[in-house]
Amino acid sequence: MEFNPMNFVNNLKYMGIGMLGIFVIIFIIILATAAISRLTAKK
Repeated sequence: MEFNPMNFVNNLKYMGIGMLGIFVIIFIIILATAAISRLTAKK
């Protein structure tokens, strides 16, 4: 097994896309929770 630092740099793009995907999903969950809360709030 050998360590090649350039592989880490090349994989940063894929890690960034993965993190972006995680944040998008969390944002969608927050929006859905807020929408459900507003729709079911007692008036």
